[in-house]
Amino acid sequence: MDILFAQIQADLRSNDALRQSGALLQALQQSAAGRDTAVIARTAVEEIVASPASAVCKKLAFDLIRSSPRLTPDLWDSVSSGIKSDLDFPDPDVAAAAVSFLSAIPSHLLSSLISVAHKQITSCFDSSSDNLRFSITETLGCILARDDLVTLCENNVNLLDRVSAWWRRIGANMLDPSDAVSKVAFESVGRLFKEFESKKMSRLAGDKLVDSENSVAIRSNWVSAMVDFVWKRRNSLMSRALVLPVESFRATVFPLVYAVKAVASGSIEAIRKLSSKVNSGEGETLVSGNAEKFVGVSDVVMHLLPFLESLDPAVIFEVAINMLYLADVPGGKPEWASASIIAILTLWDRQEFSSARESIVRAVVTNLHLLDLNTQVSLFKRLLLMVRNLRAESDRMHALACICRTALCVDLFAKESVRRGQKPLAGTDIASLFEDVRIKEDLHSVTSKSLFREELVASLVESCFQLSLPLPEQRSSGMESRVIGALAYGTGYGALNWTESALEVVEVCRPCVRWDCEGRTYAIDCYLKLLVRLCHIYDTRGGVKRVKDGASQDQILNETRLQNLQRELVKDLREVSTPRISARLIWALAEHIDLEGLDPLLADDPEDPLNIIISNMHKVLFNVDSSAMTTNRLQDVQAILLSAQRLGSRNARAGQLLTKELEEFRNNSLADTVNKHQCRLILQRIKYATEHPDYRWAGVSEARGDYPFSHHKLTVQFYEVSAAQDRRLEGLVHKAILELWRPDPNELTLLLSKKTDSTLLKIPPRAITLSGSSDPCYVEAYHLADPSDGRISLHLKVINLTEIELNRVDIQVGLTGALYSMDGSPQAVRQLRNIVSQDPVPCSITVGASHFERCALWVQVLYYPFYGTGTIDYDGDYAEEDAQIMQQKRSSKPELGEPVILRCQPYKIPLTELLLPHKISPVEYFRLWPSLPAMAEYTGTYTYEGSGFMATAAQQYDASPFLRGLKSLDSKPFHKVCSHIIRTVAGFQLCYAAKTWHGGFLWMMIFGASEVSRNVDLGDETTTMMCKFVVRASDASITKEIESDLQGWLDDLTDGGCEYMPEDEVKTAAAERLRISMERIALLKAAKPRPKMDESDGEEQEGSSGEELDDEERERRRKKEKKKDEEDKQSTLSKLTAEEVEHRALQSAVLQEWHALCKDRDTKVY
Repeated sequence: MDILFAQIQADLRSNDALRQSGALLQALQQSAAGRDTAVIARTAVEEIVASPASAVCKKLAFDLIRSSPRLTPDLWDSVSSGIKSDLDFPDPDVAAAAVSFLSAIPSHLLSSLISVAHKQITSCFDSSSDNLRFSITETLGCILARDDLVTLCENNVNLLDRVSAWWRRIGANMLDPSDAVSKVAFESVGRLFKEFESKKMSRLAGDKLVDSENSVAIRSNWVSAMVDFVWKRRNSLMSRALVLPVESFRATVFPLVYAVKAVASGSIEAIRKLSSKVNSGEGETLVSGNAEKFVGVSDVVMHLLPFLESLDPAVIFEVAINMLYLADVPGGKPEWASASIIAILTLWDRQEFSSARESIVRAVVTNLHLLDLNTQVSLFKRLLLMVRNLRAESDRMHALACICRTALCVDLFAKESVRRGQKPLAGTDIASLFEDVRIKEDLHSVTSKSLFREELVASLVESCFQLSLPLPEQRSSGMESRVIGALAYGTGYGALNWTESALEVVEVCRPCVRWDCEGRTYAIDCYLKLLVRLCHIYDTRGGVKRVKDGASQDQILNETRLQNLQRELVKDLREVSTPRISARLIWALAEHIDLEGLDPLLADDPEDPLNIIISNMHKVLFNVDSSAMTTNRLQDVQAILLSAQRLGSRNARAGQLLTKELEEFRNNSLADTVNKHQCRLILQRIKYATEHPDYRWAGVSEARGDYPFSHHKLTVQFYEVSAAQDRRLEGLVHKAILELWRPDPNELTLLLSKKTDSTLLKIPPRAITLSGSSDPCYVEAYHLADPSDGRISLHLKVINLTEIELNRVDIQVGLTGALYSMDGSPQAVRQLRNIVSQDPVPCSITVGASHFERCALWVQVLYYPFYGTGTIDYDGDYAEEDAQIMQQKRSSKPELGEPVILRCQPYKIPLTELLLPHKISPVEYFRLWPSLPAMAEYTGTYTYEGSGFMATAAQQYDASPFLRGLKSLDSKPFHKVCSHIIRTVAGFQLCYAAKTWHGGFLWMMIFGASEVSRNVDLGDETTTMMCKFVVRASDASITKEIESDLQGWLDDLTDGGCEYMPEDEVKTAAAERLRISMERIALLKAAKPRPKMDESDGEEQEGSSGEELDDEERERRRKKEKKKDEEDKQSTLSKLTAEEVEHRALQSAVLQEWHALCKDRDTKVY
């Protein structure tokens, strides 16, 4: 291999272009095979890039440099100087090769290169060579949209002006005579628009930079200028697009559509407000009114419409998607959306463009609301079958959420239209979703291998619950405006109009209670929860209301339908597959069925609803199947006993029947001791309620509309696959529903409403000074973490504090711990040139983190005060054609001189930076807590400020009395699972969950006493508190890393607010507190008056009064007083044990807080 590399290097040093190109091709082949070609890349830089060479060799050399893992700063300097000289080269192909490599230049070198070569770059736009114009348009279109260049422009006004001028030249190139140049100019402008919306390119480019107000304004400035240009020249651009080849037409669609929609929808005004051009004359209104906007939109639609019949599937898809984007503007027509959707669905039918199946479905379901009602109804059945065949679960959930919302919207809209006297439209009800034969069979079958039916029912029910909440604020324009308007029209802004559609949902989905889902219960739980909510709203216990009671015809009809549905569900009880579902359905029915409305003459009929319910209760109580897939016997029996108590307490006949069942169950061996005691208590309550019907407590059996069951289980020992599937399905459904119904506000909206207070405009982290006070260079740094890519960027600021100008400064950054350099080198090096005194110079280094471990970056600054003072001079008369002497002349460099080395203190990356908050429910948290194998425990102390009065228990409801000295804990990357488990004056328990960047789990609990529980009345201004930290992790390496430096971990967690306390010191402090408490108790006992003093005083008084008592009377009185003293001594608090005192204090604290919470929330307490 060394021989091959030596031959390649020898060929590169030759002046033969053919040998050089062959050697470069061999080097690229070796690089593609995974071999280190850094040596060859160095030779290529010196012999090809920094020297005159053919265009082919230049292009191949640049490709080799891109594939090379690392280049030294000196080589990058050579590359930059070579590119600058090539830009002036007479051959435009050589200049095009140099321009194309600009996108590969590192960010820290790009600014200086552009500043030096900006005239040459601008002249490339005026070149007569199509290839050079193509290259400059393509390269700058990639570079200028990136975040790193926006940040460079923010700090350099001259660079900003040049980049703005280049964007204008790129826009003008959309009308270039060359087809290739015109196409790439369209792509560049489209890339700028997409980057403004999504920043996809910046994520691919590397560093995640912090958006500031200026960077947003700069990008908005460029976008508004391009939108203005496209809008003004739209007719010319459309004409230019028509004469492009068909395969290039696709690139012209998005820039036209984005700019036209920005003007027509008014979003350009928001962009202008962000771009700081509001006060200048450039921000004038481009159009006079809505007429010109509508004409512009119509022209673009007519321009795109013929291409829906193209033979290229990619062109059809691009045109259709963008026409859907235009159909939502004010004045848009449903015909535009229907034509696009029909074209997209034709691609599906022709089995073309199969790689975009998810995109096709997402485009159709997202824009369903733009169609007319007939088209929407006709698409429902077809869309469900399309969604059923999608592979990706997130796409399937999003599509189902869109379909369910649109179906509810159509149903409400059609019902309201009928109320207002319009003709009813067939197929607008919810049942139309299930008209397809395959969907209907799937719904009515007991067993099914597909999860789709559960996903559909859960999405429908969750959509109904979203419909019951207040609708989002309606905006004047946007994708959601028509949906919100139709829902508001359908509900009439009424509080209960949504229940009509929800009633149809529970009627249509009734067969789901008979499903056997292999232990999964989420979809059925959703269905029963909605059923219970509707029964509570319509008060089905009281029967169907009458007109004379004030009920409307619609209410009477809905209550009648709900009563009939309850009777059908009672009959379905016999066909329920599993006792687990049977117990839940019995609870839902028994809680809300109208017992008073049952016919007493049919009391002995087995078809009577009450008899069916009680017979199924018997089946569940005496079920002997202990399979976890079908039953959870403990929970099922508890549910049945609770139902029996509430059912028997409100109806005499039900009480009689249930008394017999409970007596039988109580005497059976299936009932354990707890169940027998429960049965005895329930029987007593039923007996009391039966014998005293007028004295029943009104709140005992009141229906609250709650559904107390869930698929979450606290089973730690036995892992259930079905429960895990339920949790996963719930997460997918909830995420899709919330993203659709309650989406996060748009970035532009946030920036305009909150301006600089927006969370999108992040404030850079606090910089840390790394240099000493007397060092000749001042160095400070901060870091930004990117968990998605596993990268950490260190941003340095170097200031020359000497009075001389430093021609060269090298920044060397060494890595320890889990950090690694992105190019594989052991250290990162940045070269800075010509640093003027007191002039801050920024630079940044990006590294990766391979695992969860403490890591640090070690910065070392080398500056050369004597750099460039001497040069190598070759004397003598040499022939110009002597290649070796020419090479020596070219490689002659100024002397570096002796460097001054400045070693800075290490920049430590906090361990918490390698964590992400992991959202989890409390039930799931405690289920997983014992299963995490690695554990660490330690104690910390912290201080908090506060006077005795402000720290009293009366003040604890305004500000939480827990961890007030560790406020920084809330800003760390942990998800707070529950705020406090023991939320009392005595103590607290906080639970946190996090996940490492690399997939490991880290759970943390903090136990301690609240600040108000001690030293309250002493008036201490500063109080020291102790708290216990318990950490559990999925891997022992995580806890080992934490335990290696507990104080460092506490500093990372609390920003230095908590101090680690070793166990021996904890025991010593506890013993000291106990000694002080015992001394105080001894002092109190010593200060207590003697009990015999009262006796002597009484005797003296008796003697002085002259009353003589006999000995027996005096002895009796003395015994009586002695007995009284003993009783007083027994009743004092000091005689209680410490556990009893703590228990009483905890009880009183819980009661006090419970009463305060009830008072605050106006809770109805029975």
